[in-house]
Amino acid sequence: MTGRTPPWRSAGVRATAYQLAVVAVLIGVAAWMTDTARHAMQERGIASGFDFLLDRAGFAIGHAFFAFSPDESYLRAFVVGVGNTLVVAAASLVAASLLGLAVGLARLSGNWLLARIAGLYVELFRNTPMLVQIVFWYTLCTLMPAPRQAWSLFDLAFASNRGLLLPWPERAGVFAVAGCLVVLGAGLVPPLYRWVDRLRRRGRRPRAVGGLALAALLAPAVLWWAAAGFPTAWSVPRLRGFNFAGGLALSPEFLALFLGLSCYIAAFVAEIVRAGILSVGRGQIEAAETIGLARGDLYRKVVFPQAMRVIVPPLAAQYISLVKNSSLGVAIGYPDLFSVTNTVLTLSGNTIEAIAIMALVYLTLALAIGFLADLANRAVRIRER
Repeated sequence: MTGRTPPWRSAGVRATAYQLAVVAVLIGVAAWMTDTARHAMQERGIASGFDFLLDRAGFAIGHAFFAFSPDESYLRAFVVGVGNTLVVAAASLVAASLLGLAVGLARLSGNWLLARIAGLYVELFRNTPMLVQIVFWYTLCTLMPAPRQAWSLFDLAFASNRGLLLPWPERAGVFAVAGCLVVLGAGLVPPLYRWVDRLRRRGRRPRAVGGLALAALLAPAVLWWAAAGFPTAWSVPRLRGFNFAGGLALSPEFLALFLGLSCYIAAFVAEIVRAGILSVGRGQIEAAETIGLARGDLYRKVVFPQAMRVIVPPLAAQYISLVKNSSLGVAIGYPDLFSVTNTVLTLSGNTIEAIAIMALVYLTLALAIGFLADLANRAVRIRER
């Protein structure tokens, strides 16, 4: 009778032991380096630790989408910096996606002039540095007329060297929640269309599909708006003295960074979209056209479901690049996370801790985008039987 094999002779046990040993060594090296750095900083009188986060900041943030005063803490300053980064990144991400989709489709257009203009856009914006583009847009923004000679759009929106002034709801929080509910409602539309497709395959012809989709999209937001009392008051910018008051003010720094990020990333998104569509076999498109599939259904049911498998991975990489490149706003004075971190580490002296916080935030944002992209990739991938 053969005896039992000792655990140390098992390949799996040995592999696990080796990995645990490597992890232990890495932890030990990291602890030693941290302790050495702490002692070196103490000998040189350099501040260390995260207690500084609760100290008074003592500086103002020029353009913030969130209220901040010099009497608040460094921690609050970091929060405002992260908020400014998220606002410009989210706005640029949406704009780059829509613009990139339009340019990518235009490059595939049968219209010679439209395709050439789209190709020129891609080559121009893709092959010039993003920082140069951001500075270019900032220069244009600062060369616009003064507030008293501002360009006006129906006396509702104004553009000047102080930025772009737009009408804005007085109860913006209600509309913000309604917008989030529209996004959630959009998640109900694909299951609705899949249900309609199943009915059609069974020989039934459901009516008012578009109306049902619109109701699924807007009903949650409308119900929330009704529960809030149907707020309709808007704050419209008006010239008061040498500047405008009221409405939503978008500074030249925000506009320049937004345009720079959007136009640059859109050029890459356009090429990704074009490559994804071209990856779909021409025979499948011709077959869909042969059976009389409408143009919209052709792209919704045949082209985009297959193209998304090619589009999602490189698109996620561009989104991550957009978030990280938002730090270039420091070149034009936009108070994003990078700019706020520079001010904090200069005033507090906690250089290592401030940089570590900034790096952790950017890492978290990148990992979050990667996680969402992985979910999207799993949803569109071909499932093996």
